[in-house]
Amino acid sequence: MITRIREVRRSKGMTLQEVAANCKPPTTPQTIGRLETGTRTVSVGWLNRIADSLGVAAGDLVSLPDRIDVPVAAVLDAGGAHAPRRSAVVIPPQTRPELVGILVEGGIGDYRAGDELWCDRLVPEQFVNALNRDILAPRPAGRFLFGRLIGREDGKILILPLGAGARQQVIADPPWIAVATRLMRSL
Repeated sequence: MITRIREVRRSKGMTLQEVAANCKPPTTPQTIGRLETGTRTVSVGWLNRIADSLGVAAGDLVSLPDRIDVPVAAVLDAGGAHAPRRSAVVIPPQTRPELVGILVEGGIGDYRAGDELWCDRLVPEQFVNALNRDILAPRPAGRFLFGRLIGREDGKILILPLGAGARQQVIADPPWIAVATRLMRSL
């Protein structure tokens, strides 16, 4: 099996040490390196552990004949655009059951009309992972609140809606929230 562990790790900007430490249970950077280079056989279990560590689907870590890779042509930074030092690919977004989307019809905060937000749905035990990030939270009667999660206390979440002059809102015991993880914007 041909893996893309190294390409995905590099595209995420992570070191071998970071991937190894994020694995559950943690492993060594040397083990991750051996799995990347193929000197150690990659099992489905290892693919799942590494995928979780990288925050991608296990299928993103293997080369599939029907998937087209998106090569990185240039790297853009303060010095301008330049060729990448090593060949790299970007990982196109893939759907997962926990994903929900938001369509932006009118500009607000950092978002423009036409933007699409991809959000990962989180259960209450995971809410702490979304602090200081933009979230979508369900409210009674099929309504929602979108804004920055600024706190959590006694089952309540504190959200600061986007826009000038917005006041903090409190939602008690939401069954889930969805944290914005990817912005899709047409140019």
